[in-house]
Amino acid sequence: MNAPIAAPKAATKIPHVLAHSPKDNVAVVVVEDLKAGTKAFGVVTENDTTFEVEIKDDIPIGHKVALVDLKKGDTVIKYGQDVGKMVGDGPKGRHVHVHNHKTKRW
Repeated sequence: MNAPIAAPKAATKIPHVLAHSPKDNVAVVVVEDLKAGTKAFGVVTENDTTFEVEIKDDIPIGHKVALVDLKKGDTVIKYGQDVGKMVGDGPKGRHVHVHNHKTKRW
């Protein structure tokens, strides 16, 4: 008797961005050359849920993208933890980095 032929596995979507916790208001870009206009596929690593965010700026790998509208003075949450404050606005889909985000340590 012949063994049944296995069905091909469904293609797995590769994430553009990762958030670590459902509490996060930023996600980290995990692909090279993420371009403005991309509907980025994201994964929350803590619970494997997925989301999409439309990217508004070209964002380098390792940098953050706002998942919600962030205003000057808002707390930035990454890993479910306070990682600093906004020193400028960061609307949803925009690049969050040293130009608009600083640690609260100094």
